[in-house]
Amino acid sequence: MNRRLSILVYHRVLAQPDPLLPELPDARLFDRHMALLKRCFRVLPVSEAVTRLHQGTLPAWAACITFDDGYADNAEWALPVLQRHGLSAAFFIASDYLNGGRMWNDAVIAGVRDARQQVLQIAAPGCAALPVQTLRQKQLAIDHLLDALKYLPQRQRHELAHGMAPAPAEELMMRMHQLRQLQAAGMEIGAHTASHPILAKLPDADALADIVRGKAALEAITQTPVTLFAYPNGKPGLDYDQRHVAMVKATGFTAAFSTVTAAADATSDPLQLPRYTPWEQDRPRFLLRLLANRRI
Repeated sequence: MNRRLSILVYHRVLAQPDPLLPELPDARLFDRHMALLKRCFRVLPVSEAVTRLHQGTLPAWAACITFDDGYADNAEWALPVLQRHGLSAAFFIASDYLNGGRMWNDAVIAGVRDARQQVLQIAAPGCAALPVQTLRQKQLAIDHLLDALKYLPQRQRHELAHGMAPAPAEELMMRMHQLRQLQAAGMEIGAHTASHPILAKLPDADALADIVRGKAALEAITQTPVTLFAYPNGKPGLDYDQRHVAMVKATGFTAAFSTVTAAADATSDPLQLPRYTPWEQDRPRFLLRLLANRRI
């Protein structure tokens, strides 16, 4: 029987709901997600799930959990929930942002959140006049800016995003002791490049160097081989392509993950496994989406 594997991907778990970012779960909602997932699925550690998927020994209703980027709230709020339910997850860390870094998207969000003017004017395509007076306008401005800046050259994107952000910056990313805390709790640590670039926008040598540097940094911290990888942004043909799949394989990763919405099966490329992001705020819709995802 060709059984399917549902791979969930989260980024953050907040202490409390954030009206500006309604798609992000807080700890209470994440707890409900995990309780339902455990009740309805056989949740496996990521490495075990991938191995059993390709060995043909995957149990029915198999699932696993992943986190991208390396936010501190993964250790502060997600880890206690996972431990309470006896679940394992893999955490894909963009190593450059450990110990006080800030990702460009968080700079954008901070800039919109704290905007004092009624209209933002950003020197990016379509961003000359973004109203930010109401909560809804701020939500729309964030969505627009993230889309507009995402595929700009990395340096230009960084300068525009961080030019918006207030100082001092709120610290959102993990510190090294939190990464070790996850590892000590039995969680898996995977790589997510060093600087989280859009790999397809880089020269090949730079893309490879970023992949290699991220893996080496995490192995120096964990003192163990890092064999799991997640592609930044993760859309094949747009954010990465077969050149980068070959780089990931050559660097020594045995499994890698995209953001294609589907469930994996035995025919899935182990270096391009699909994952699903569960945005639903209530349990029935969360479960229905998980069930629908298995049919894709």
